[in-house]
Amino acid sequence: MAKERNIVVCIILTIVTCGIYSLIWMAQMNDEARAEANDSEGTTGGMVVLLTIVTCGIYEIYWFYKMGARMKAAGDNNNVAIEDRSTIYLILCIAQYFVGITTYINMCLIQSDLNNIANSKTNI
Repeated sequence: MAKERNIVVCIILTIVTCGIYSLIWMAQMNDEARAEANDSEGTTGGMVVLLTIVTCGIYEIYWFYKMGARMKAAGDNNNVAIEDRSTIYLILCIAQYFVGITTYINMCLIQSDLNNIANSKTNI
């Protein structure tokens, strides 16, 4: 079930922990998106973090791309309008190698969508 998180607090925790919190945040978002999209076959959050570390971030690019479609499915399951941002996430991941913070933009966009899903459930 999607949990509403304050995006600013998540970013501050990521900065204070030198990026370690971003791995926890990634795992949480993955598991929540999987649950909301009814995707029992998808990779678990822990496995996403492990594969991201082992592949030196290459798996993260794939993960962000797949999260675009997963978030769309999660929105559809909860009657929340969420667009498939797979291509945007992919472009921002590639831009990461030139700009440096675009991965966190992706994470903020995903968390914003999860917040919208969580809010839709509390407003029912």
